[in-house]
Amino acid sequence: MTQVLTVVRQAENSPLGEMAPAKLPIGDVVAHAATGQHQTDEAVNASIGVWESTPGVFRRHLKNREFSHIISGSCTFTPDGGEPVELRAGDAVLFPENCEGVWNIHEALRKTYVLF
Repeated sequence: MTQVLTVVRQAENSPLGEMAPAKLPIGDVVAHAATGQHQTDEAVNASIGVWESTPGVFRRHLKNREFSHIISGSCTFTPDGGEPVELRAGDAVLFPENCEGVWNIHEALRKTYVLF
């Protein structure tokens, strides 16, 4: 059986789609986000890509597990009922299934992600 790899290339410079306002903003500064290279592999029920957000505060509404590597920028993520976690360029993070909480993007944040 041939294995097919799903690859994100040059994530730090990858073109993104059109920026759109955060779906669940909190406060007056509304973050805008976009994705690039979004690819889905139905065989393993996962998707990968590049995501970027401008500064702002909004709720995480994804129910999937997610692994992300922060390429640039910084933020604080506070899981519901948990302690704030500071994330910055070079960090990697694993969000468990059904992890909801609040993103506070301090400076434009770019990350690669795997949703599964």
